[in-house]
Amino acid sequence: MTLVRPVRGSVREQKESPDWLARLLALGRPLVMGVLNVTPDSFSDGGCFLDPAAALEQASRMIAEGADILDIGAESTRPYGGAVAVPSDEEIRRLAPILPAAVALGVPVSIDTMKATVAEWALAAGAAIVNDVWGLQRESALAQVVAERGVPVIIMHNRDAADAAIDILADISAFFSRSLEIARRAGIAREKIVLDPGIGFGKTAEQSLTAIARVGEFKSFGLPLLVGASRKRFIDKVSPASPDQRLGGSIAAHVLAVLGGAAIIRTHDVAETVQALRVAAAIRSAR
Repeated sequence: MTLVRPVRGSVREQKESPDWLARLLALGRPLVMGVLNVTPDSFSDGGCFLDPAAALEQASRMIAEGADILDIGAESTRPYGGAVAVPSDEEIRRLAPILPAAVALGVPVSIDTMKATVAEWALAAGAAIVNDVWGLQRESALAQVVAERGVPVIIMHNRDAADAAIDILADISAFFSRSLEIARRAGIAREKIVLDPGIGFGKTAEQSLTAIARVGEFKSFGLPLLVGASRKRFIDKVSPASPDQRLGGSIAAHVLAVLGGAAIIRTHDVAETVQALRVAAAIRSAR
């Protein structure tokens, strides 16, 4: 995707259209997805937004800062392991006082879940996209929910464990191919699919760097690409820092990901990311 000067469009109008994802992508600039974790144990901001008032304040802040999409999750998927699985009813309990109110703020809301029952509840409550960190390969019913509702889905690459010996690009491509076949069989329209190489998930730091550096190779699938490098551990391997001190590394990764072809950036730090992408676009347009 060419990095051009971002121009704000009416995101509320995009959401109200059944083709809001296509309309947002047609704005001709990278989209920014703001992360809102309503969990006690997410690797970067666990516990910060369990309180509904704090969560909605953060959602409003991210929208004001330029978020095109909000991605809300109620179960930590911690890319480096250690997450505590929670049942569907607990996910829904955490989401109930937050997700419908976030939807009312007027931008598309993505539900970050791998469970069909949670996705079904969230979509009924107004969510507009499903973000599955297991790319439709962990729970078979999820693909059917997505197909029946006709919503976009983010297919993310994942592995149970990192393996430094594998060709990570080949592994990601094979995973995407399997997921796309699952989506096809379920009846999910191809134009409703976004691919995410899953930075940090089942990857060594070096493999995450490779996935970002060569993200453009996944454009061969002909689908929009999402990159979420925000505060990930690979940054610490390059320049040691705690998760809340990885803003510089996150921005560097995201700007380069967009230059490589990413259409959507998923980030905890919306204002700084929007600014970085705008400045990068302005510099490129001044050539």
